[in-house]
Amino acid sequence: MSARMSEHILPIRLYVTIWAALLCLTVITAAVAFVDLGPFNTVVALVIASAKALLVVLFFMHVKYTSEKMTKVVFVAAIFWLLILLTLSLADYTTRLWS
Repeated sequence: MSARMSEHILPIRLYVTIWAALLCLTVITAAVAFVDLGPFNTVVALVIASAKALLVVLFFMHVKYTSEKMTKVVFVAAIFWLLILLTLSLADYTTRLWS
């Protein structure tokens, strides 16, 4: 193993805790789906989904333990990709003929 690579051996208890948190957030997502929040239904669902994604990325994909430069590169690439998707979606939406 090279000197630059480092292993992060985490206790099983941490993985079980994160798994339980993901299950709780999934139950909350299902419960909120039955509550009428008006226009905030999508916002709440996206916030919960983002929290779950953050847990998965940080701990199961070990991003929490990577170099800061690599984390910044991934973050910038993700924002760039999001902007591309939003731009293309907006371009499609604005060019539709509405009757």
